[in-house]
Amino acid sequence: MRNSILLFFILILCSCTNKSNKEKKIAQPIDIQDELASIETTRQTFMKAVKEGDSETIGKMITKDAKLISPGSSDWSEMYKISQKPGPIPYDSIIMFPKETIVASDSLAYDFGVSHVYYTNSEGSVVELKDNFLAILKKSNDGIWRLHREVASSNVTE
Repeated sequence: MRNSILLFFILILCSCTNKSNKEKKIAQPIDIQDELASIETTRQTFMKAVKEGDSETIGKMITKDAKLISPGSSDWSEMYKISQKPGPIPYDSIIMFPKETIVASDSLAYDFGVSHVYYTNSEGSVVELKDNFLAILKKSNDGIWRLHREVASSNVTE
């Protein structure tokens, strides 16, 4: 009887172990080149949307809980003060020059580089500002990489 009970518990333990092994998701290898191309598509879409003033597309390129920290220098503060555009993107256009993009997982990447932003000042002249950025990107279920966090500095190292 004692052996039967012991055998019963061993069978239960083995059946549970086999079931949990079957339920484990097999990780698929990440195609880094495809992911980098997808991130570049996000970057190009974002730059185009800013240039066209397409706030709907800009909104779709960032996560709902995105946090952005802009440079705090006086020239950047001036741009934010005089800008007529609502939201965190007060400039007319942006050109991004990524220096390093790392795909950390199938849904998380970071992007480091330099941006040149352009806005029209109160005298009607176009002003160029530069910054270094470090951005965290998240890939959504729809396969699109979106800006999730960004920290930027006006202390530019090109």
